[in-house]
Amino acid sequence: MKLSALGEDAVVAALTRALPCGRDVSIGAGDDCAVVGGPRDQWWRLLKTDAVIEGVHFLPDEKPARVGWKALCRAISDIAAMGGIPEHALITLAVRPETKLAWVRGLYAGLRKAARRFGVSIVGGETSRSPGPAFISVALAGRVERTRCVTRSGGRACDAVYVTGRLGGSLARKHLDFTPRIAEARWLVEHFKVRAMMDVSDGLASDLPRLARASKCSYTLDPKLVPRSRGCTIEQALGDGEDFELLFAIAPRDCAKLEAVWRKKFPKLPLTRIGALIRNSSSVIRHSIHGHDHFA
Repeated sequence: MKLSALGEDAVVAALTRALPCGRDVSIGAGDDCAVVGGPRDQWWRLLKTDAVIEGVHFLPDEKPARVGWKALCRAISDIAAMGGIPEHALITLAVRPETKLAWVRGLYAGLRKAARRFGVSIVGGETSRSPGPAFISVALAGRVERTRCVTRSGGRACDAVYVTGRLGGSLARKHLDFTPRIAEARWLVEHFKVRAMMDVSDGLASDLPRLARASKCSYTLDPKLVPRSRGCTIEQALGDGEDFELLFAIAPRDCAKLEAVWRKKFPKLPLTRIGALIRNSSSVIRHSIHGHDHFA
């Protein structure tokens, strides 16, 4: 069977089902990050890898500094989705031998800019020859307090679902300039009991169902409430992907306080209640819009 017949989620599930994990692994494959640590540890280690590939995640004529920024910030966004702090990165770069040194230097200028902005140390990596597209892979380690680690699977029926920022517009190159929501995620886990969270990387139409499934729930979504980037249709806001905003669930009793203090703390970043988690039901609204799937 071809991967295109299965889709990305099914492929990932098939590959990760029987991976070996030791006792020190609290959360393995399947969430935004892997989590290593014991039930009595104060801090847990977060581990993440991500890759950007020429022709898939960026165009060949794109400024290399923007590519470097995106490459590291994608992984930083996943650390944010767990409520954590990014710390140490390894960079693997594979390019054609005829690639100009200036392009590689530009790429690393973008990597350094992102690393300085978010307190990440780039501590090594690997360079290799590629016969085809340029390939930049980032391995990122971070940490989070055990009591503040947020997964995709902690949501409960009746929880309110929120998203930060505005969605859509990645096809207009927004995906090269996004800001990982580290500060916002850290503030959330410090002041509220966030039950489930992930970053919106494949589009709300794909990622909201993933969060609901992980939490063993269904969901409701009001498309009219979905915050859109300027000039974007609801279809683009749901399906473009690469927004890298936070999508999270919180108890309804905390909503009024959250919205009031959020406006004071982050006045320039919208926070929108877009729906809710509900008990598993066949009556949940199904959308014809789909997010990004690497194998579709």
